[in-house]
Amino acid sequence: MIGFVNLFKSAGPSSAQAVARVRRIYALQTGERDLAAGHLGTLDPQAAGVLPVAVGKATRLIPLLPNQRKSYACTLVLGRSTTTQDAHGETVAQVPVPPNWPALLEETLPSFVGRIAQTPPMFSAAHHQGKRLYELARAGKSVERKVRKVTIYGLSLLGIERPNVARLRIACSEGTYVRTLCHDLGASLEIPAHMGALLREGSGPFVLYEARTIDEIAAEPQLALIAPEYIIPFPTIVLDLRGSADFRAGRVVPLPEGATGKHVFVRDESRTLVGVGEALGALLAPRKVFV
Repeated sequence: MIGFVNLFKSAGPSSAQAVARVRRIYALQTGERDLAAGHLGTLDPQAAGVLPVAVGKATRLIPLLPNQRKSYACTLVLGRSTTTQDAHGETVAQVPVPPNWPALLEETLPSFVGRIAQTPPMFSAAHHQGKRLYELARAGKSVERKVRKVTIYGLSLLGIERPNVARLRIACSEGTYVRTLCHDLGASLEIPAHMGALLREGSGPFVLYEARTIDEIAAEPQLALIAPEYIIPFPTIVLDLRGSADFRAGRVVPLPEGATGKHVFVRDESRTLVGVGEALGALLAPRKVFV
């Protein structure tokens, strides 16, 4: 089995728990007890939305995926900062919110668009000396974190809720911490802040309106499975019986005429996906082979 699933993860389960449920669905369907599955970018337990999942041999294609831009909608809550930078953390600071904060926020938003620096929060899955930061944080430890550069492609104010809550839409590069963005927006306004609700609306080619719930996937697993060609923009070539046999054996084969692109999906005469090849002049070298 090979393919991707556009899962709608509800708030509550972790990304790993959601992937495990998807894996069980397809393992039961195929009878493969050791079926592989993996997600393409962690979504925090309290967050909902798009969680792309690679199923079966598609997990081997994850390194070939292009840069996965993300899009989110979230709420920014002003007046209180927390240890986790979201609503579930302990209060660090709490102050009254000035009445003119919406105007101040609108003035500040453009300064966060473009290439910006972020420090990963202690309650995150980033690594420090072989351990997850959240493991250290739960043990009461705080360590120096390396500042990373991320890109905010778009940041807009969708509306105001209640006296201290704003709704935002964010388009950003992978690796962006939305809760850190909310915290830093508050710091720029000199008002403690944290992220409230979070909805991932898109991750690369996976979009919210096409996402399926666990129940929908379980009801029609084959319909939920997306072929790799729809996710990774490589052209597809078809090899004859001898060519596909050589390719499967890891041997270089002649590149069919008219083939374009550095990498191509390779299918045999029965249209079974046999792997990914790399064009080397007039030859095609196997890079990923699905035996």
